[in-house]
Amino acid sequence: MQLNGAIVPSPVYVNAPHGARRSRRPRLTSSGSMSRLPAPGSGHPRTGDVPENGDFVANTKSAEKAALQAEKHRARNVALRSRMRTAVRGVTAAIAGGNKEAARTSYLKAVPVIDSLVSKQIVHRNKAARHKSRLAARIRAMQ
Repeated sequence: MQLNGAIVPSPVYVNAPHGARRSRRPRLTSSGSMSRLPAPGSGHPRTGDVPENGDFVANTKSAEKAALQAEKHRARNVALRSRMRTAVRGVTAAIAGGNKEAARTSYLKAVPVIDSLVSKQIVHRNKAARHKSRLAARIRAMQ
């Protein structure tokens, strides 16, 4: 750093990582004054209701309906993803068991399950292709 033509060393901050600079903006942390969380014990201004952590408080009928639909969709998606993981786990267990024919049959049962999640847009098609490709390669590599 130069000051009036003279070279002045830049200030060194104690307990700062190498090359760190001091921030000029206030930090926005949950413990700071800029917290957006309500104060403990404060509820709704009129009703006094205090929502639980993570609860969604709808302001309109359409938002309330959207929240209910999101809960239903999430539950369905969780179940379908679990079904896919179970199918993949069955194939890997058959591969670990060393039975190539059992691994092939479980793979042929798992592929439609994986593909159905792609068509429902629950799993990305590249992730599904990656799972199927790796399982098929492991089956091909068996003796």
